[in-house]
Amino acid sequence: MSSITPPQAPAAAPFRPAFPIRSLDDIRRLEAVPLHEALTVRSTYEIFRNAGAAFGNKTALTFLRSADPHDTPIRWSYAELLAGIHQTANLLHTLGLTPGDAVAVLLPGCLDYHLALWGGEAAGIVQPLNPLLSDEKLASLMLAAGARVLIAYGSDAESGMWSKAMRLRGQVPTLQTVLRVAPHDEAVADAPALPEGVADFNALRAREPDDRLVSGRDIAPEDIAAYFHTGGTTGAPKLARHSHRAQVFTAWASVQLQGLQASDTTINGYPLFHVAGVLPASLASLSAGVEVIIPTTALMRNKAVLANYWRLVEAYRPTSLSAVPTVLAALANVPLDGADISSIRYCRTGAAVLAPELQARFKRLFGLHVHESLGMTEMAGISTITPPGVEGPAGCVGFRLPYTELRIVALDAHGNASDQDLPPGEQGMVLFKSPNVFSGFLDPADDAKAFTADGWLATGDLGWLDGQGRLNLSGRSKD
Repeated sequence: MSSITPPQAPAAAPFRPAFPIRSLDDIRRLEAVPLHEALTVRSTYEIFRNAGAAFGNKTALTFLRSADPHDTPIRWSYAELLAGIHQTANLLHTLGLTPGDAVAVLLPGCLDYHLALWGGEAAGIVQPLNPLLSDEKLASLMLAAGARVLIAYGSDAESGMWSKAMRLRGQVPTLQTVLRVAPHDEAVADAPALPEGVADFNALRAREPDDRLVSGRDIAPEDIAAYFHTGGTTGAPKLARHSHRAQVFTAWASVQLQGLQASDTTINGYPLFHVAGVLPASLASLSAGVEVIIPTTALMRNKAVLANYWRLVEAYRPTSLSAVPTVLAALANVPLDGADISSIRYCRTGAAVLAPELQARFKRLFGLHVHESLGMTEMAGISTITPPGVEGPAGCVGFRLPYTELRIVALDAHGNASDQDLPPGEQGMVLFKSPNVFSGFLDPADDAKAFTADGWLATGDLGWLDGQGRLNLSGRSKD
């Protein structure tokens, strides 16, 4: 049997915005080009190959060791990130992971998370886990996915992750290997002895080729890239399957509507087990050459990061600010104290309702209009976007993505979606068909409530379309 890796196609161009999007007509102008011509990238791995070739030594990821703006960060270039993705995928392949197998990830905010995510997707199916879930919930998620490998943080400083990982070994029969990620500040001499079936992630990774996928895998767009859990705070968590096509489309569409450029810098304070942090905030940015800053392992849960946020903005000059409304509310209580935040050109939020008072306060205090987006796990993290330069009232979450269909329908007697379309201005349930709609839940029994009989994604969100074709949210049909 030949071990020769087939030659890879030459890298293509990274994602770039075609032109500024300011209206629904601009989106229709994008759609004049067929999607198969506008978007030829087939996998997330291809995104990183293209970015590595285009941006080389440009900084891709900047990890802040602390919230002190004067502390020296750890930086990885696009070339280093691609090399690490290759090594990680090759390590997982060596461990026997196949394209249909899952690798679970239990990590805080760190550089290694990006190796686990994108190397995991290049080798198999990545399963990011919320470390705040109970052992029982984590074990049930890993069992449902049949996780073969767990990449875990080698310290209990963040949510007791290492102890959780060690306990999960005895609760998940499919689990064959645990890979320990050493904290960034751990001295080699301080690394603990590891039990059977547990290995040092970076030591094993360093042995692998960093210039190619040794598997020679040709990743198809419909191949499953990730399992994201949803609905896990009450009841049994469900695993949503994301195809490579869905994640790639999310990145491309985000670049188009937000006008992301290689000259941009962003602070990604979203957790990397959540679609918002992984796809619109990370993959979209990295597909366009943006520098992504990780603000310490605890991210925006780090009170020092919040307290120093405007000083960090002054030091690192991000061009955008993105955070959930609760974080924006906390930042509104942090005085500028003369910090220069003029680099920020775009401020956005999502994941929860934005109060009109908070939107007004942000404008008054910082001169920043808060743009809203709608995202959901079932649409690979993004459904609508309010672009830069388009200002809407609180509750306006912007335009549909290109090549996406959006309907507002009346509710039936049970509070579910009917087949009666409503005119602009009238409130009903929001339905979507889109290239980034997920591939259904891992358990097909969970799909019935997610889709209408004729195949539309039923969001459960209530909203209405305004005169500009923007979606405005007004609540939930049922929680």
